[in-house]
This record gives sequence, structure tokens and C-alpha cells, in this order.
Amino acid sequence: MKSNLKDLLGRGVVEVIEKSHLEEALFGNPSAGLKARKLRVKFGIDPTSPDLHLGHTVPLRKLRQFQDAGHKAVLIIGDFTAKIGDPSGRDKTRPQLKDADVKKNLKTYLEQAKKVIDIKKLEIHHNSEWFKKNPDLILELMSKMSMERVLEREDFQKRIKDGQEVTILEALYPLLQGYDSVAVKADLEIGGSDQKFNLLMGRRMQRKFNMPEQDVLTMPLLEGTDGVRKMSKSYGNYIGLAEKPEIMFGKIMSIPDNLISKYTELLTDMPLEDLNNSVKIDPRGAKIELAENIVTIYHGKSVAEKAKQEFIRVVSNKEIPRNIPSFKIKSSNLNIIDLLVEIKLSASKSEARRLVEQGGVKFNGKKQTDASEIIGLKNGDVIQVGKIKFIKIVV
Repeated sequence: MKSNLKDLLGRGVVEVIEKSHLEEALFGNPSAGLKARKLRVKFGIDPTSPDLHLGHTVPLRKLRQFQDAGHKAVLIIGDFTAKIGDPSGRDKTRPQLKDADVKKNLKTYLEQAKKVIDIKKLEIHHNSEWFKKNPDLILELMSKMSMERVLEREDFQKRIKDGQEVTILEALYPLLQGYDSVAVKADLEIGGSDQKFNLLMGRRMQRKFNMPEQDVLTMPLLEGTDGVRKMSKSYGNYIGLAEKPEIMFGKIMSIPDNLISKYTELLTDMPLEDLNNSVKIDPRGAKIELAENIVTIYHGKSVAEKAKQEFIRVVSNKEIPRNIPSFKIKSSNLNIIDLLVEIKLSASKSEARRLVEQGGVKFNGKKQTDASEIIGLKNGDVIQVGKIKFIKIVV
């Protein structure tokens, strides 16, 4: 991964607090007799899911840029806070995780994160290190912040206005995340723009504990393949790092054209000069280049080339993929709605019905328009959803 000092505070950055202070720390100030210094750059994650998607890589790539510039990357594993659940951007309370879930998710998280950050140079902490060992610490933190200040955050205000509850645990979450910065003596904390309140809480907590305040750098949230909501597995609009390369390639090709520039800036090291003109002139060509670049990052150049050729063969030439996953069904007589749910090409019956009504489902190459029709299935039948999802039936 390439990086330069200009990209640190420029590319893929929404806001820096305090920018002049951070620039002085990074680049020095000869007129004031100050030299550049190495920073402790904190990034925290709650392992709430076993798989990473491209949206998760935005802050990880920024963390890697700081690593490449010689700074110490400090990763906080929120194994304690994950059991509360980050309320940022949520319109309802998250379900609490058990210890076993956190451990399971963490194992795959770090394995996939290796594709982005240098694990060997990473300083890793679990925030249970300080919260489990010292329960009185939580009481101390609660005494240092008023409920009025915690309830200032927009997502809490919206939930209260909409008649939704905000639990005491959720109100406690930003205090705990803020103390993580005290525990590791962070100079800078990075995170998504939806994390701004929590990141600023780190500054407040450091001030309360008579420490220098960390600077804060926020990054954009990445919209998913629908182009509307932020990328999330729960929305079904995600592109997973562990997905097969041809699926990753196809999903990137499915994003709206207006996201090409944003994906290029946040997910690659590709030059941004004249990118907007390229997208206007040849959006499909720009998207193919983007997809090939991203697949190369996570699967290698030769694999990315094969994924591109497979995409062209299947989508452009309308041929069937060479390797179609198979699924053994329980009954050979199903309507298309139940079939799509059973073979996991749809998350729900309502979604399956919408796909059929929109003309997005084919059975053996023929568009399926009757959602209630009972289909007699046999070995080798092929179900297609959209342009890139295929399943071969095994009876």
C-alpha cells in the first residue's frame, strides 16, 4: 500500500480536530523550534461480526498510512464494550454479545485485517484489560461526565424524539471508549464520521485525567452497493473481504456510477487526477478498472484478471459461469419465493417477491414473473438472481 504525507490528512478525510496541532506534530514547526514526532495513532473496533467488508477497510487503510509513515498504530479491541454495543447511528438498541461471540468474531477479524494493516507492527490491546480488572473505574468515569452532555448526541436525541428508549448502558458506551484513549496515551484517534462524538469523548476524558488531548481524524462512511445506506451486512449491500473474487468483482461492478470516485478514493491508491472526467466519458471502463484494482489488493493480480474475464463472459456475453455453486433442496416442488429463500439467494420472502416482481430472477435462463407458480425442480436446474448470482439445484 502506497502512502505519502499529503495523503495522511487529505485523501479520504472529512475533518481533523485540531488540524494545526496535528500538522505541527507530523511535520514539525522549525520557526517554533519544534521537530516532527512519532505519534500513537489509535483505532478502536468492536468485533460484532466475524467478517470484514470494504466499509471496514476505510479506517484500516488510513491506519496503515500512518504505519507506513513511521507512526505507532494502536488497535483497541473492544471486547468489553462490544457487549454493550456502539449506539452510533442506531435507531434502536443493539443486542448484547456474549464472550464466546466476541472471541469467535475477533479471530476472523484479525485474519482478514492482515490484508490491510501490518499486524507485526501493530500494538494491540483489549479494553477488558482495564475495565475487568478495575470495576471501580467505571464508577469514576460516570462521575466525570453529566447525562446532559452524553444525551447531546444527535442519534440519542432522535431516538428520544421518536419515542425510542436509550439505555443506561448505551449512555455509558462513549465514556468507556473515551477512556481507552487515556489507557493507551493516544496522540491521535481515527474513525468514521459517525464516531465523532465518541472520538471527542476521548479528548474530554484525557482532559479530565490531566493528559494532553488527542487530535481526531474522521473519514467518510462508505455507501453499499445500493448507493443509499452505509455498507452493512444487515442491509445486504456489503462487499466482503472473504468473498470469492468473481463475486467481489461483480458486486463492485453493480455500484451506482456516482460512487466510482468515492470508492476509488477510499479503497485504492489509484490516482484521482482526471478521475471525474474518466467516469463521465466511460463509466463502465472506470468501474472495471476499479473492480480489478480492489480484487487485486485482496486476491492478487492474476486472480483479479480471471475475475474480470469471468465477469465479461457472464455479464457482457450473457454466458453461464464455469463454476456454479450447488445447493441440495429438501423438496422438488416449490414456488420461486420459497426456493430463493431456501437456497439463500434471498434473505426473506418479501425480498424474494420484490426480486421476482422487478424481473431479477431467472430459471434456466428464462425470466420468472409468477411468484406463486410451483416449479418442478430437477438436478442441474440453474437459478439466477441479478447478473452474478447463480445456484445449481441438487434434488
